[in-house]
Amino acid sequence: MEVETSTPAPQQQPPLHRNPLAIVNIVLIGIGAVAGPLILRAYFVHGGSRKWLSSFLQTSGWPLLLPHLIFHRRKDGISPLFLMPPRLLAVSAALGVAIGLSDFLYAYGLADLPVSTSSILISTQLVFTAFFALVVVRQRFTAFSINAVVLLTVGAAMLGMNGSGSDRPEGVSRAAYYVGFAMTIGSAATYGLVLPLMELSQARLAGRSAGSYSLVLEMQVVIGIGATAFCIIGMIVNKDFQG
Repeated sequence: MEVETSTPAPQQQPPLHRNPLAIVNIVLIGIGAVAGPLILRAYFVHGGSRKWLSSFLQTSGWPLLLPHLIFHRRKDGISPLFLMPPRLLAVSAALGVAIGLSDFLYAYGLADLPVSTSSILISTQLVFTAFFALVVVRQRFTAFSINAVVLLTVGAAMLGMNGSGSDRPEGVSRAAYYVGFAMTIGSAATYGLVLPLMELSQARLAGRSAGSYSLVLEMQVVIGIGATAFCIIGMIVNKDFQG
């Protein structure tokens, strides 16, 4: 006689309207994505010149994750100081340094580019993310990703050819414009590489904790610390603390 066996159904995620944390996260990301470049560009337009300070501010909000992390660690009954293995901790710190470099390149580019141009160029991060995801984690291209890659690449190329036109801010030389252009593309490329490396490091180094929410929060905190420390070192070398 055959015995029927049932496999547990995969746990379904609640609808978006019933997930207040996801809604708050989306709203905060939207506000930051819109207001951040405008505030940063306004700083440079009104005489600001400290690029390392601007880079520091982009990732210095990581302590806001600590209460949330502590709450979930207690909720899940996690007792070790770090849920992530030592190798993943080291990799996360290195990824944080890469994020700090990306922040600096972005701030450097935005100092000489209008917000509209910088926003279009930084969106080419999708191109680099798709490419590095294919190389690093073997994620295949889809028709939608190919379409986005083509459009963003064409848009960036058109902006580059228009560097001598009205797009260049007043008082910015052609050389400075193209340096800012290259810096912004470099920032997008660096961040586009970091994302697949984060996925790869979790898959290979996280062990049994792979995919847990507390582990993801820990990685975000360590990455934020690494990026902030990198920018603080840059501020010290650049003597930003001396007036």
